[in-house]
Amino acid sequence: MSTPVKLVGFLVAIAAVFGLALAIGKGVGPVDTSAGSHDDSHAEDPAGHEGGHDESTPPTAQEEVPGGLMTSQDGYTLALADARARAGEDRPLTFTISGPDGAPVTEYDVEHEKRLHLIAVRRDFTGFQHVHPTLDGDGTWTTELDLTPGDWRVFADFKATGAEALTLGADLAVSGAYQPGPPAEESRTAVVDGYEVTLDGDLTAGADAKLTLSISKDGEPVTDLQPYLGAYGHLVALRGGDLAYLHVHPDGTPGDGTTEPGPDVTFYAAVPSAGTYHLYLDFQHDGVVRTAAFTVTAGGSGDGDSTDPTDSSTPSEHGEHSGH
Repeated sequence: MSTPVKLVGFLVAIAAVFGLALAIGKGVGPVDTSAGSHDDSHAEDPAGHEGGHDESTPPTAQEEVPGGLMTSQDGYTLALADARARAGEDRPLTFTISGPDGAPVTEYDVEHEKRLHLIAVRRDFTGFQHVHPTLDGDGTWTTELDLTPGDWRVFADFKATGAEALTLGADLAVSGAYQPGPPAEESRTAVVDGYEVTLDGDLTAGADAKLTLSISKDGEPVTDLQPYLGAYGHLVALRGGDLAYLHVHPDGTPGDGTTEPGPDVTFYAAVPSAGTYHLYLDFQHDGVVRTAAFTVTAGGSGDGDSTDPTDSSTPSEHGEHSGH
């Protein structure tokens, strides 16, 4: 058979196959992609979470992030002038907080008698400080910290004027011969400068927990605590592992006619997940502020329990400030 004849035959065969496929397509109709589509955003996963959420996916803009986990949030960024420091006492720390326009923020609302609260904690929980930096006219904050070698996390707890309250966090590497602390064990009693502080109450994930801290000295209850930053005590809770930050305030205020100046200081706290939490109580007596440290385990509740370290919960109705 000649080449022209072979070519004509080949073209006729292709046309026949194409016509058959077209006829079948018309008979079947368009393919329904609603089932089996790559977009499963409206499907329910076996755990009952709508959207088939992958835990490896970063939180969306609509999801609330626990305080202190992020350096930048809602357009605000915490920037340390130097993320390294030398070990020692009275080490300078300088930082800025820039706003959505990229410029350092210079206007802050006063909360708990200060425009900004800075918490510094060593990642093995063997060091903790709560200080109040000073702000200059160009938006630069400065303070001093007593630092031991190791990895630290600093938290800036503030409310820029016209914005929501935030807690931003940043890492600080402190040079020197690092000596890791022992693993923290459950502890509900702390002794500091001759004062004994005991913690009563249990944390439960996703629910308000009543915590009562009782302060005594030389075996006698302390009944003349002094207000510190407008309260008889301040409690900071840090989640083990990722150091998610909660700043909890007591039930009642000095001078309200019902709140006694000790020996008990009561707090209501809602933690976002089950697990270990490190609690630090600041209280003032005889003109000196002291800090008592505790380690407790939060149990899980039926509805609020979550072991996801990126989970968060709704702030307590009793005055909790968790960085929002």
